Amino acid sequence: MAGKPRLHYFNGRGRMESIRWLLAAAGIEFEEQFIETPEDLDKLRNDGSLMFQQVPMVEIDGMKLVQSRAILNYIATKYNLYGRDIKERALIDMYTEGMADLTEMIMHLPLCPPGEKDAKISLIKEKTTNRYLLAFEKVLKSHGQDYLVGNRLSKADILLVELLYSVEELDPSLLAKFPLLKGLRTRISNLPTVKKFLQPGSARKPPLDEKSLAEAKKIFRLP
Repeated sequence: MAGKPRLHYFNGRGRMESIRWLLAAAGIEFEEQFIETPEDLDKLRNDGSLMFQQVPMVEIDGMKLVQSRAILNYIATKYNLYGRDIKERALIDMYTEGMADLTEMIMHLPLCPPGEKDAKISLIKEKTTNRYLLAFEKVLKSHGQDYLVGNRLSKADILLVELLYSVEELDPSLLAKFPLLKGLRTRISNLPTVKKFLQPGSARKPPLDEKSLAEAKKIFRLP
């Protein structure tokens, strides 16, 4: 019997958080090997575990997978969260790529120089409501179904709900005009596997604060 997937990353959200969400939603238990020092990262690089010298890295099914989107696609395929056919998969990919654009903006916000932060937040809020959330609200409205693609749970639903929680952390009012998205968030959040992941004490990570940002910068040797 194969062991649990093992996740290699620092003890924070970053690019591993979506992987945690997807595994948790699929009901898959996993282990985490936290990178705590620059030397821990060097060891992974030196022993050949990181194909492109970067994390996240996930050990699963005898492989050491890197590149977060490749990891997500593997998990989604393995656990039947990737649509029924090639057309559904194309939609799922299109939606998740759009989500990734907004996720990147939010993820990099803590790295923004203090003097530029307010302007950056304003830009993110504007794009969140007028581009991204508007687009996904229209998708749900267009077919009237409970999920984004094929009326069944997919990685697109899970990753969108993860993103909606991040949006609410930025500004809870941003979701006010999107009732269908709020409904999706509620439905996904009430799935037993996701509900468990949202409870205190789970593997879900908190927002990046000054302390954890400083630790991440030290690990990755960032200025």
